[in-house]
Amino acid sequence: MKIGFIGLGLMGEAMASNIIKKHPEPVYVFDVDPAKAEALEKVGGRRAAGAREIAASCDVVISMVPKSEHVQAVYGEMLDEMRPNQVYIDMSTIDPKVSVELSVKVQEKGAAMLDAPVVKSRPAALLGKLGIYVGGEKRVYESVRFILEYMGCSILYMGGNGSGLTMKILHNMMVAQIQNAVNETLSMAERCHIQYDQFAKAIACGGGQNFYLDSKLETIREKRYEAVFSVENMNKDVNIAVDMAREMGMNYPGMELVRQLYGQAMGEGGKKDFSYLYEIVTENAKKE
Repeated sequence: MKIGFIGLGLMGEAMASNIIKKHPEPVYVFDVDPAKAEALEKVGGRRAAGAREIAASCDVVISMVPKSEHVQAVYGEMLDEMRPNQVYIDMSTIDPKVSVELSVKVQEKGAAMLDAPVVKSRPAALLGKLGIYVGGEKRVYESVRFILEYMGCSILYMGGNGSGLTMKILHNMMVAQIQNAVNETLSMAERCHIQYDQFAKAIACGGGQNFYLDSKLETIREKRYEAVFSVENMNKDVNIAVDMAREMGMNYPGMELVRQLYGQAMGEGGKKDFSYLYEIVTENAKKE
């Protein structure tokens, strides 16, 4: 079974590397930056000229690109090469509606499509320990689960097409709201002369312990905001969540608040790590 991987960014490169290491057959790779594909060619990948070549050559095609418009462009390039019995797995985090629309076009070619966005960040991707939420036909999912296991250790089947992405958007919105609670209370603790370590230790004794505080405390203390997961990416996801809620006629003030905060952060720190919002929340508090 030949596998193709399109999109070798911060996450995609690590994910593709694991497939190359673990899969016994050829793994074709492509990125708009040729240097990224060349780097994986040195460790056993086969560099492709483009997405169209990967669709023509491979049985399973995986994509991991930033936004809905990028997925649409990639699938538009591959559409004429799609054929029966192929499986397309999009692991990007995009609008679920866009993914469902693409899945219909793929099915019309006799192929199948899964949405399989990931949770956790690059360190987990390097270790092959991502969480993966899967949407699509269950039979198709079961046929390629072993490939997903090259990249992840917590793989959850969520239902039909778009359901994996819906779960991912809900996950990231929850993270963003937990993040805001941490940022506000940590900022207030600092003003009350409670040290960061004291704060974290005290929270861990009660019911407020959470992964964001545990993993980002040192980053915030040292103000080292090199992106592991960027403000830009989280901004995209929280806006998708708010749009989904509005389309359902629902209004969630907490979602609107984090959307506003991320919009503010984009003006000065879009490429920084999403933990940079601590600085935004702290500055906003001083303006009151």
